[in-house]
Amino acid sequence: MLEIKSKLKIPRKAYKVEIRGTLTLPFEARQKSRLKTKLASGEEVGLMLPRGDILRGGDLVAASDGRVIEIVAEPEKVLHVECKSPSDLARAAYHLGNRHVPVQVGEGFLRLAADHVLEEMLKKLGAKVKHLEAPFEPEAGAYAGGGHHQHDEMGHGGKIHDQLHDQVHDEHCGHDHKHHHHK
Repeated sequence: MLEIKSKLKIPRKAYKVEIRGTLTLPFEARQKSRLKTKLASGEEVGLMLPRGDILRGGDLVAASDGRVIEIVAEPEKVLHVECKSPSDLARAAYHLGNRHVPVQVGEGFLRLAADHVLEEMLKKLGAKVKHLEAPFEPEAGAYAGGGHHQHDEMGHGGKIHDQLHDQVHDEHCGHDHKHHHHK
């Protein structure tokens, strides 16, 4: 059986290698460090990755025979959440985070695994919720190593992240606690 023991660390576009296989997995399986599965070709493969590594769609992994395999995020049933204002979207994100639900943060939307209880909660908060089949790429979490998969204004320390954090905090606490950084 083919073994995969490491994820290549730099972005896919930086590699000039031949991709010699694909491994399509839902998010739940891409979180596992040990997994027996099959490549798209049907060949059996065993994942034996360091604990805590999360595979993302587009990641490249090295197989024991030297092949480079691309990870594909399998489309799965998700709730696509949009709101009429950034503060309403921040409120929805706050309530989902309070329930420790994996959430994908996108430009003007949230996505989470389909769940009828959470869907009803979001609708009561005024969110527009659609059912989709799409790749699910939730945030890694505040304490996950290696940073976020988003590398733009949305990521931790980015302008939009900081604005949403301040807005949710202010609404939750009832007063302004803007971050003031002194140099």
